Amino acid sequence: MLKVSSLRVSYGDMEAVRGISFEVRRGEAVGIIGANGAGKSTTLRALMGLVPAAGAIELDAVPIASRPAWERVARGIAWVPEGRRIFGEFTVAENLLAGAYLERDRAAARSQLERVFALFPPLAERSGQLGRTLSGGEQQMLAIGRALMARPRLLLVDEASLGLAPIVVERVYAAIRALVGEGLTLLLVEQNVRQTLATVGRAYVLEVGRIVREGSAAELARDPAVRDAYLGA
Repeated sequence: MLKVSSLRVSYGDMEAVRGISFEVRRGEAVGIIGANGAGKSTTLRALMGLVPAAGAIELDAVPIASRPAWERVARGIAWVPEGRRIFGEFTVAENLLAGAYLERDRAAARSQLERVFALFPPLAERSGQLGRTLSGGEQQMLAIGRALMARPRLLLVDEASLGLAPIVVERVYAAIRALVGEGLTLLLVEQNVRQTLATVGRAYVLEVGRIVREGSAAELARDPAVRDAYLGA
């Protein structure tokens, strides 16, 4: 579904992503793991067209590197940004409906809203509550739900566990795994390597803007270098 070739992103003189290549097949869950500053979030922003990038990006064999962000959403990509970035002065329902801004069929948007509420019951209970009054975990659920409102074929998730208590991380990841179980194609970027490898089938290890390892989740979990660097074993 997604093929990325020789992707490069620079901020001034600093090259944050250094010619990486990877792919995500339809129905597959793939992770990009690495330390803070490795270039993981920059990679997702480049895929969404939010930062200038060199290299090739193809979705279903169609080049999209020159396409604006809204068109990438229209083609089936949705993004859950690091730090959630919900609209604090919007209600939960308004935040979710904002994610369906390209959807012209209001009945379809309402149906997707009910699907999000079924996945995240706390959002249904707080549908009239302002986004800024939610807990961190609820805000993360809202950010994921807002992305799902676009009915994506490919979901990009950036640091879903950031700033959350362990019990909340488990709840959020249980929902992500449920989406994967339904067949949604997922590209997951995380510092929480343990959760990532428990969720995806394959992963790439990114260090200082370069992919240094790749393999199945099971292979990487057994890799001594990965265990020493990221799993504390």
